Amino acid sequence: MLANKKIVLGVTGGIAAYKAIALTSKLSQAGATVQVILTEGAQKFVTPLSFQAISRQPVYLDTFDELDAGKIQHIDLADWADLFIVAPATANLIGKYANGIADDMLSTTLLATTAPVYIAPAMNVDMYQHPAVQDNLALLAKRGTHFIDPNEGYLACGYTGKGRLAEPEEIVAYLQRALSTKRPLAGKKLLVTAGPTQEQIDPVRYLTNYSSGKMGFSIAEAGAQMGAEVTLVAGPVNLPTPKGVNRIDVVSTDDMYQAVIKHYSDQDIVIKSAAVSDYRPAKQANEKIKKQSEQMAIELERTQDILKTLGEQKTTQFLVGFAAETTNVENYGKQKLIDKNLNAIVINDVSKAGIGFGSDDNEVLILVNDGTEIKIDQTSKLAIANQLLTEISRRLEDKEQ
Repeated sequence: MLANKKIVLGVTGGIAAYKAIALTSKLSQAGATVQVILTEGAQKFVTPLSFQAISRQPVYLDTFDELDAGKIQHIDLADWADLFIVAPATANLIGKYANGIADDMLSTTLLATTAPVYIAPAMNVDMYQHPAVQDNLALLAKRGTHFIDPNEGYLACGYTGKGRLAEPEEIVAYLQRALSTKRPLAGKKLLVTAGPTQEQIDPVRYLTNYSSGKMGFSIAEAGAQMGAEVTLVAGPVNLPTPKGVNRIDVVSTDDMYQAVIKHYSDQDIVIKSAAVSDYRPAKQANEKIKKQSEQMAIELERTQDILKTLGEQKTTQFLVGFAAETTNVENYGKQKLIDKNLNAIVINDVSKAGIGFGSDDNEVLILVNDGTEIKIDQTSKLAIANQLLTEISRRLEDKEQ
């Protein structure tokens, strides 16, 4: 989709500007011609030579530094572009673009272009949430500007929250989907489970696990962007619902089982990424259990094995499970693929730093029941979701032919 596309990449003055070098490389590798505009602030973090070496194109710095006397460069560049992306986009640039201010090469060219504009914000979490920034984003969205939302995580300022620039591969995937004339999962129904479950001990205590739900929510988001009708069954998590996704909130494993079974029969793809509780208290107290001794024993019983049940009831669904392991990861995953009658399983070692529960990244091995093995090195969960769903869509397409 990006082959032969003419892309203007605007880079503003934030620490995430270094990622724009990798983005230029990935866009070029995808077959696009990339011309870069660096703001004065961006040049404090990255050099024009880096972008010139990768893009093999001149880098634009100053509105009045006309490289070709026969052209007005900001108008010529604006007309040349098939699409225009700003990554990273600071609060300053967003504010200027929203209010029609043109005081440098980037803002002037942005106002002159009629090409689709994509903005990838990156800034401190409090800056991103400031009402002025949110108002500017809303105004630009109303005018048709497209946004590649920032990720949550540790920021250069030391804060943790939403504001980290989307990874280069995420931005490329977003652009590819946006330019695609055919969304690969259009007309398909996708059911995703995400997050933990909670099993009540008494009215104030419960059993649960560390799952954040981020992987499942990423799959739901990617599925909706690929055109699927997505149903997301989510355990107790504090995550926003992805755009275009039908969300069903549940608490216990039995709640999740009932919700999944209710929708299972008419799904084309089912991906069970939730980390449900395997056990629950055999008896749930109606009142808070008081301290009676130094030790307390709780009798546990097995919960419903949702994935095994889905495998037993499977008709035409493409069923995918997840195996979050800490030892013998691949062996356990392979056995689970067989025992639960899955089409594929996604295996990850949650004991590894940076890819366990709660992190924005993951590193997985996908095993398909036809013997295919797909290893994905550490990258964002959204990038993994895109690759997983792309592999599934190819197999469904082959099956239909």
